[in-house]
Amino acid sequence: MSTLNTVEIKAFLPAKDFEVSKNFYCDIGFIKASDEGGVAYFHHGQCSFLLQDFYDKALAENFVMHLLVEDVDSWHQHVCKSGVAETYLVKVSEVVTQAWGMRDFTVLDPSGVLWRIGQNV
Repeated sequence: MSTLNTVEIKAFLPAKDFEVSKNFYCDIGFIKASDEGGVAYFHHGQCSFLLQDFYDKALAENFVMHLLVEDVDSWHQHVCKSGVAETYLVKVSEVVTQAWGMRDFTVLDPSGVLWRIGQNV
């Protein structure tokens, strides 16, 4: 009997400077679980992604990740306190209540990938 059960889905994020990007993701709280062959596996809780030693400017600047969290204010405080904005010269927005029923903030990674970190309201 066949099954269509799924286990996990992960995106491959581009990295302009692979080492810099790996450090960035560790600094904002992701755990680097493996790093081989130009692909690093990161996770935080049950959420994960793969960082690849590959860069295409158009891809990176149009790539968006969404991280749904339980407490967006704690995440915002953590990201701001991590110092990534100053260390990596990236932008971290303020937390905003969106019309679609979510409070979120954005952070750009060093390659230009946009992260929306949000909480349902």
